[in-house]
Amino acid sequence: GVSVRLMDGGSRCAGRVEVLHRGQWGTVCDDNWDMRDAAVVCRELGCGEAVDALSDAHYGPGSGPIWMNNMSCSGSETTLKNCRSDGWRKHNCKVRLVGGSHCSGRVEVLHGGTWSTVCDATFDQQDAEVVCRELGCGLPVEVLEAAAFGRGEGQVWSEQLQCRGNESQIHFCPTSSSLKHNCSHDSDVGLVCAGKSVRLVDGGSRCAGRVEVLHRGQWGTVCDDGWDIRDASVVCRELGCGEPVDALSDAYFGPGSGPIWMNDVDCSGLESTVKNCKSPGWSRNDCVHSNDSGVICSAFNFRHACSHGLVIKLIFLVSGKKLNCHFYKIIIFQQHYIRSQATW
Repeated sequence: GVSVRLMDGGSRCAGRVEVLHRGQWGTVCDDNWDMRDAAVVCRELGCGEAVDALSDAHYGPGSGPIWMNNMSCSGSETTLKNCRSDGWRKHNCKVRLVGGSHCSGRVEVLHGGTWSTVCDATFDQQDAEVVCRELGCGLPVEVLEAAAFGRGEGQVWSEQLQCRGNESQIHFCPTSSSLKHNCSHDSDVGLVCAGKSVRLVDGGSRCAGRVEVLHRGQWGTVCDDGWDIRDASVVCRELGCGEPVDALSDAYFGPGSGPIWMNDVDCSGLESTVKNCKSPGWSRNDCVHSNDSGVICSAFNFRHACSHGLVIKLIFLVSGKKLNCHFYKIIIFQQHYIRSQATW
């Protein structure tokens, strides 16, 4: 029988990936989820070629167990369950926000294989900082009490988070079992994170591409006047993408559209967001989109770029080195597949 399905995408060929294991449907964590993994799912379902591999609960959070994580398909497997992974239920996807968006909602933590809500009396700013950071949602904007995003189901977590605020995941936060409050779902805590105010587009990975910033609800580009490696370092850090590999100009990843929000950006390299860097002000420039800036960060998934056939764009020199995709001679679904980790 079918061991994979796509849910809440409006079609059997689009949606949240769920797999059947031990008679129960569960989800797949998005760590390292890429087009080769998606290709296996599409083929298994008879849905043609993969168009996109989405993350961050794009089709809404699932329920039940998170069965798989760190998928590493070659792209030729007949079923997703045959791909390499960390093993059943071995993952670090321990927190989610429900009832709002990916970056806002009721806080739920995974404990003992089930999702539990968190009591508002025990959740503070330091806890909020870690949750927002783990989800890639920037800084916390507001902690909301009294089930602001609706009452949850199941258990209210019996422990208390005691994060210092600098942890990368709540998994690393100390906890205390001495919960003094008798909480019900009427006290489920909610959280609003700022969300990403910068993104990298058309680079084959979330860690490489044309720089775009969010201002007044609209995405726009950054002009390349004065754009350098210090500016790139702020973008890479803000996105959790490691160190900058290159700061690119002249619309290297193609011209954007919409407003050109920033120009003459002058970061010290220490800012938490590129929007805090010095610049003449919003939309104050005489640039055109052929001057859009770009960034490549060290966490860029080179294998993903190679499998997309983006190597034409990636024949750039970085510190005198060139990307080597180790191409197979065969082409599957009109995409090149690699047999080993792409290297410089």
